[in-house]
Amino acid sequence: MLLEEFDYERNAVINPEMAVRPIDDFPEVTVSCFSFQLFNSVLSLFDAKLIAELNSAVGKNPVYEVRYKGKRFAMFQSRVGEPLCVAEYEDLMAIGSRRLILLGNCGVLDKSIEDCGIIIPTEAIRDEGTSYHYAEPGDTIEVNKKYRDEFKAVLRECGYPFVEGKTWTTDAPYRETRSRVNRRKEQGALCVEMECAGMQAACDFRGTEFFQFFYAGDNLDHSTWDPRSLSGDARLDDKTKIMLLAFELGLKIV
Repeated sequence: MLLEEFDYERNAVINPEMAVRPIDDFPEVTVSCFSFQLFNSVLSLFDAKLIAELNSAVGKNPVYEVRYKGKRFAMFQSRVGEPLCVAEYEDLMAIGSRRLILLGNCGVLDKSIEDCGIIIPTEAIRDEGTSYHYAEPGDTIEVNKKYRDEFKAVLRECGYPFVEGKTWTTDAPYRETRSRVNRRKEQGALCVEMECAGMQAACDFRGTEFFQFFYAGDNLDHSTWDPRSLSGDARLDDKTKIMLLAFELGLKIV
């Protein structure tokens, strides 16, 4: 099978260094999210400085430098969907990013997880394609190998409850059939999203550090789909506070 055809060769026909140039003194920690409403809400809190632009067929994606409690961070908006999410971060790693803290939305497979509840993934089910270009074939990949304890300390200090466990990374949100949802629940998945497995595999392959956490969105553990706060504008103030937890983690690891 093609997905079992892992290639250990690091030098590809096209490499990120051919597309971008490194930036001296790039911030030590990069923070990102997917929602443009959330990204703009958090960006508005800072006196941001443009330091780079990522380019793709969908347009330019600005990268900013911001200061949080006196420390420098890079900040950009990640693209939804694993292939472009990974490809753009490949460029950013070539520019200079070495540590990424990524906040994502997810659907929950356990209705007891409250709307906007925080989830720390520990393992990702690889029901996608991108990770297989960066890691040997397998059903799962360990995620968040570093900084789990540091982030849990942040959550306790800031008064946020959380759960941790397995996530289901898929390429096809409109193919989350009831039977597949049930099978992933039997495998222990608490939630479903579209990027975690590939991003962890890519960062492992490139030797950079990656930490991702989620805020719970829609509920799939129901007789009918419940979107809850999936809309980007819903509970934006709460989500903004949750994203600031990424910067708090950054302060601990910078």
